[in-house]
Amino acid sequence: MYEPFRDPTLTPRERVDDLLRRMSLREKIGQLNQRLLGWRAWRRDGEGISLTSELDDELARWGGLGALYGMLRADAWSGRDWETGADPARSADVAAAIQQRVRAASRWGIPALFVEEAPHGHQALGSQLLPVNLAAAATWRPELLEEAAAHVGAELAARGAHLALVSGLDILRDPRWGRAEETFGEDPLLAAHFTRALVRGLQRQAGIGAVLKHFAGQGAGIGGRNSSGAPLGPRELAEIHFPAARAGIDEGAVGVMAAYNDIDGVPCVADRTLLTDTLRDDWGFEGIVMADMFAVDRLMRATTDAAHAGAVALRAGVDLSMCDLSFTELELAVERGLLTEADVDVACARVLELKVRLGLLDGDPPRVAFPSPTPDIAEAIASASLVLLRDERGVLPLPREARVAIVGPNADDVEALLGDYVPPLPPGVASSIREAIGRIGGIDPPFEAGCALTEPIDGGLERAAAVARESDAVVLVLGSSSGRSYDDDFQANGAAALGGRPPGATTGEGFDVAEVRLPRAQRDLVEAVTGAGVPTVAVIVSGRPLGVEEVLDRCDATIYAWYPGPQGGQAVAGALFSQRDWTGRLPVSLPRSSGSLPVTYNERLETTLRYVDGDAAAVVSFGAGARDDRIRLSDPRGPLRVAWRELPGTVVSVRVRNDGARAADVLVQLYARARVPGILPRRAVLVGFAHERIEPGSTRRAEMTIDRDARTGFEEGASGLLDLWFSTTGAGEPVDAITIEVC
Repeated sequence: MYEPFRDPTLTPRERVDDLLRRMSLREKIGQLNQRLLGWRAWRRDGEGISLTSELDDELARWGGLGALYGMLRADAWSGRDWETGADPARSADVAAAIQQRVRAASRWGIPALFVEEAPHGHQALGSQLLPVNLAAAATWRPELLEEAAAHVGAELAARGAHLALVSGLDILRDPRWGRAEETFGEDPLLAAHFTRALVRGLQRQAGIGAVLKHFAGQGAGIGGRNSSGAPLGPRELAEIHFPAARAGIDEGAVGVMAAYNDIDGVPCVADRTLLTDTLRDDWGFEGIVMADMFAVDRLMRATTDAAHAGAVALRAGVDLSMCDLSFTELELAVERGLLTEADVDVACARVLELKVRLGLLDGDPPRVAFPSPTPDIAEAIASASLVLLRDERGVLPLPREARVAIVGPNADDVEALLGDYVPPLPPGVASSIREAIGRIGGIDPPFEAGCALTEPIDGGLERAAAVARESDAVVLVLGSSSGRSYDDDFQANGAAALGGRPPGATTGEGFDVAEVRLPRAQRDLVEAVTGAGVPTVAVIVSGRPLGVEEVLDRCDATIYAWYPGPQGGQAVAGALFSQRDWTGRLPVSLPRSSGSLPVTYNERLETTLRYVDGDAAAVVSFGAGARDDRIRLSDPRGPLRVAWRELPGTVVSVRVRNDGARAADVLVQLYARARVPGILPRRAVLVGFAHERIEPGSTRRAEMTIDRDARTGFEEGASGLLDLWFSTTGAGEPVDAITIEVC
């Protein structure tokens, strides 16, 4: 019998409409469920695999399956490792076996979407692990991430996956939040550029659908607590939290994940204004909205039962649940009049249309070979992400012949370099900073941890000081870790739980902190080591902005390394001993302590930035990094008058001179301050940036445009003045600003 839903010459919507007419209500609801954790659908039997009764039960319940999350996930929460999980050679067989079973269970042969975590590489055995998002953002080079994302997409395609869950929409407004490392920092324009790069790499180059998370405002939770409420007004949402999402959708992202938090009391999964009015009606988004894990069930705190919670989320605009009980009760919700079948059809059509667009209804795609690892691109990101905060005495680069001591709790810990959402690595693919420095010098350098991340070690300070005194220089490696153990406790959604065994991690999902200042044990270590009178270079390895004022004050040089990944050890070692341009810039401001928050550079103008007992300003602000005395900016130019609708794309320029004896790679940043009557200005807003290579002794005029993703502060029909200024080391106060009349 001719089945139009299998005719690829028809439009996706025509194919979906034909299929919907044939399906029962239960089958439709089955397409909206993603309840079964994917690793529970199969097991290893020696060198083979077998499918589980849990999968069969889920298929029998719904006559098919909407999506399967984490089929190949390997980590401490899933319990999968190299003995029990799927390596690259086995992954496609796992996917094929499950998909065959899914199709056989469906009257219409509808396959499942296979959904995988890929926040900085696919969280599966043998995948290329990348530096975390904060590290990628510190490069200010989205093209590097696009290339890396294309490789991740190729891996996912070879394994049989369809959708990648990728972070990019969370804007970091409070560094106490444990998931800071998943963000692209505190600036909406920078996040928009990197979110676009993710979508281009995954979808355009590799054909893997990008599901962007989390929408919206999750990085602004009260107190920095994960999934806590975000008290945001419409202007703050539009200017800070929406640009990255809008950019990703403009780039073609097929999915958006609704966040855990509420906005002004309305949970995101229940917010029709957010998920339907804004996302679909205003922005024209045609993809799927996926709920975060168990997020819909959390609505039961304010509804009568699971059926009611599911109905609220579906009506708001959620199409695909993840692990919730609530979406399994949608049939009951229809019976009780909380929903109509037409409501279910709307969501089901979106899920089915995505399957059509990804080619799932046209048979299995040909298998492709698993791509070879790309450590070069990972190391390029790691190296470019290193931010030199201070080297006023010029101790870098360190002489290769120097006797260098390695000290600190993160100096000899590979896991401290990796971040959260990390699969078990095969042996030999990563090295610690201590090991990498040893390879450069051809010796095993003297080492002393000195302390643990948060606790002292008996005699550690004394041994560290002694090692320092016997050396020509000290590399002091401090910070935090998101490393998880297979013995750790986990919440139902996989976030770290504080249970019986004290966890080793200090950042990551589940590790929100009350105080961002560097722990006392590490501050004491800084004092002990620098007291030895030996040149000391501090390396801060962390996934969140830490209060490191004492480090900056006492150490001769300080480098910030944002979880640089498996190649991070050699990237740091290479930077310590090589002449280089330090092009990395902070993607987020560094606070003194939690008591001085917020310190984001683009807050609105205040009358004071001090407390009676301390300074409220950031220790180091967004966009800052090593000051290059060779580089001079001068003679900024721009138009005198611009219509507000033509502001994006307006060209401005600045003269860049290199007074040095060698070529320089320069990051030129363009900042703005809007003066619109009746609206309090932000201190500064990044509206453009560009990398320029300037030959020694030469001058060039660098041109850039006010970026289309930038929110200058001028809304439709607004008029006023826009101050613009250029910088190479962060915003600061306007210097040599040009002023444009906006009308």
